[in-house]
Amino acid sequence: MAAVVGGSGRGTRGEKVRRIFERFDANGDGGLNREEMAALVVAVNPRVKFSEDQISAILDEVFRTYAEFIAAPDVGLTLPGLLRTYDDGAGDVDRDFDALGLSLAADAGGEEVDSAGGASSSDVGVVAASSSTAPDAGAGILFDDSLLASASAPRPPPPRTAAPPWAVSPNHGIVFDSSWSLLDDLEILVKRLRSKQLQRAATGGAGIADNNNSHFDSFSEAGWSREITGPSDSSERRVSWDETSRDYLTFVKEVAVLRGRADGARTREEAFDNHMVLGRGLYEHQLFRESLLSFRRACELQPTDARSHFRTGNALYALGRHAEAKEEFLLALEAAEAGGTQSADILPQIHVNLGIAMEAEGMILGACEHYREAAILCPTHFRALKLLGSALFGVGEYRAAEKALEEAIFLRQDYADAHCDLGSALHAMGEDERAIQEFQKAIDLKPGHVDALYNLGGLFMDAGRFPRASEMFTRVLSVRPNHWRAQLNKAVALLGAGESEDAKRALKEAFKMTQRVEVYDAIAHLKIVQKKKKPKGSRAESEGAYLVIESSKFKRAGRRTTLRQDLAVALDIRSFQRVARLSRCDVDLLKREMNETDVPISYSGSGEPEKSIRKAALEVILRRLFRFLKPETFQGAVKAINEKVLSVLDATGSGRVDLGMFFAVLAPVCSGPTDKRKRAVFDSLLWRPNNEGGVNIRRSDAISYIKLLRAVYIPSHGISDMLEVHGESDPSMVSYSEFLEMFNDPDWGFGILDTLVKLEAGDRIRHGRHTCSICQYPIIGSRFTEIKLRFSLCHRCYSEGKVPSHFKQEEYTFKEYGSESEAMKDHCSCFNLHSPSLQVDT
Repeated sequence: MAAVVGGSGRGTRGEKVRRIFERFDANGDGGLNREEMAALVVAVNPRVKFSEDQISAILDEVFRTYAEFIAAPDVGLTLPGLLRTYDDGAGDVDRDFDALGLSLAADAGGEEVDSAGGASSSDVGVVAASSSTAPDAGAGILFDDSLLASASAPRPPPPRTAAPPWAVSPNHGIVFDSSWSLLDDLEILVKRLRSKQLQRAATGGAGIADNNNSHFDSFSEAGWSREITGPSDSSERRVSWDETSRDYLTFVKEVAVLRGRADGARTREEAFDNHMVLGRGLYEHQLFRESLLSFRRACELQPTDARSHFRTGNALYALGRHAEAKEEFLLALEAAEAGGTQSADILPQIHVNLGIAMEAEGMILGACEHYREAAILCPTHFRALKLLGSALFGVGEYRAAEKALEEAIFLRQDYADAHCDLGSALHAMGEDERAIQEFQKAIDLKPGHVDALYNLGGLFMDAGRFPRASEMFTRVLSVRPNHWRAQLNKAVALLGAGESEDAKRALKEAFKMTQRVEVYDAIAHLKIVQKKKKPKGSRAESEGAYLVIESSKFKRAGRRTTLRQDLAVALDIRSFQRVARLSRCDVDLLKREMNETDVPISYSGSGEPEKSIRKAALEVILRRLFRFLKPETFQGAVKAINEKVLSVLDATGSGRVDLGMFFAVLAPVCSGPTDKRKRAVFDSLLWRPNNEGGVNIRRSDAISYIKLLRAVYIPSHGISDMLEVHGESDPSMVSYSEFLEMFNDPDWGFGILDTLVKLEAGDRIRHGRHTCSICQYPIIGSRFTEIKLRFSLCHRCYSEGKVPSHFKQEEYTFKEYGSESEAMKDHCSCFNLHSPSLQVDT
């Protein structure tokens, strides 16, 4: 970096830091422990009277922020660590050196290797330098101005050396004097705008909105990565500028004048630096639209510079333009990878922010790859590890998520968001005691952490601890009064605790917050349950109780009645179909995607050719198929597909998937006529390299496919022994009609598809006022009625073998009705059969 502030070169500067370090390394162990570091802070700030609490807070911040430079707890901060603190703008080397009365030897001016180089984590916060300008006071090292609010020493205006840390960054700071002048003028303009808008707001006008009471810090971070030298605390204030006011329009014109000055620089490099500085200054004040214009201009001046594309992506993301941000980050990544060592320190940040932009679009598998790459490039980047763990949790890979989140916490013990997400991963794996501990750690670190409180409430509710769950949801609402999901869950928890009146009130409050149908359904169900309550002592007092009957005691009144075991499997597939949104994906779209996708042929470990792609590339194909889904809904679909399908297709964990086999596995559960789905399966297998160009497929491919299909959708039933009889080494070919026989086989094929199609058709079937005798919900789809006792079950309770406890007998015979009219028709036919005389009379 050109030495604009101060005149010393890098070698002299490094030597001064070394002399300061040696001055306070009293025991000569190569590190500054807490006592030695405290002595240094006090010595370079002689006019400031520190309390013990202030000193302790300063040291905590230093040792946490620069943990990577701590040799050992008893040794402390090493020389490279001290050098890094000065590089980050935490203090002024020259003034600290002079304040300590040190001098350089005659040979101390040579060049010195920057031992503190390398990529810095985005989370390494830089504490503001002292604002004292007295010659004997020094710049002050590593303490926050807020700690000195009660200090009695006078506080003169800040010098240029107290500029934002990014401005004096050794690799990405200000280079030219003209840029400093522009930054000073910009700060004046921003202060003037802020003052005018605050005045208008105070008089009742629409001025600046400082969202200090928005509880922004109460949630887990959305993942947005901080600037290279920016603050690490997500609780920074969010400012909303009134962009329609006359003051703001005047400000825009004044900034345009500054851009004109930047364009008038003597060289292209100086103009680039000018625009980057204007952009950074505007971005720091959350004037994102104006900062975007400056960064765009910098991109035009130096299209191959990664920094300008990176900052442009940041501004676009802040404006909610996630797709454009992703494109800019991709350009930044390309430029950084081509820039060699010059862009090495910014490369991890580009990967992190690119991953975050992809997550915002729902591309969570692709985001995982970039978070992982950032963690490889910078192993101490704890935010990248946290984001990786959160993304892995989002796709259902809980063990891998646990490992990444634990690593993030190891690097930063007070990382509340990482503790919260680790708790969620542990709960998903069934380790509830550990999960409770992690949620509690997050709450201890950040008492108003909404996500930790909400998730802990969900855990307690899953465990049946309803009073504790209600307490957690109440605490969520105390922080976020409009959190309708917490209000709804509180109602459910109160209902579970037997507080029906309080539950009803909570439900009504939730419905006021949002007119969502699930809240309305919950209220309607509660009313039904209350209406059906009978006086104590009656036979129906335990109407809600049930018995679980073994499957052999469930008989069918006819072949049209679905087997209980088949229904259970089909319901599981139907549930996956809904979560993965495959019921909205027409099989014709799948075939079109298959025909239009060009995938190079690769070879598996067995030497077989296949069209395989990485999971992240597969996610791009899925995004095209589900372009109608919102990003968060698409993420849920990807998670379901990853857990159920990709985990089987990529059992070895290679990260690659046979695309033809993937299409074939999805086709049966997409929407569309049954014959089209089966044809799409066969075409997908024909598309594979082994069969491409022919009209038949190899029998071994057909058998392998059916084994995979059953492993994905019917894992609890295993694979029939008939598979072993046919064998996978059979070289014979199979026609479409022969394949259909294999596919439709109820014992070892996928005959369950007929039951699945029946469930799909029953989504809109209602049965009048019939409700399930177990769950009390109105029956939708098939209704199963016990022909002697005449009680009815929904398909879910029937598949689980539940019967009312007061109907206990050796066997139960059920008849399935698809609709109320079908039941009436069946009733009439039975009546006519036994009363022929009445037929004659009419």
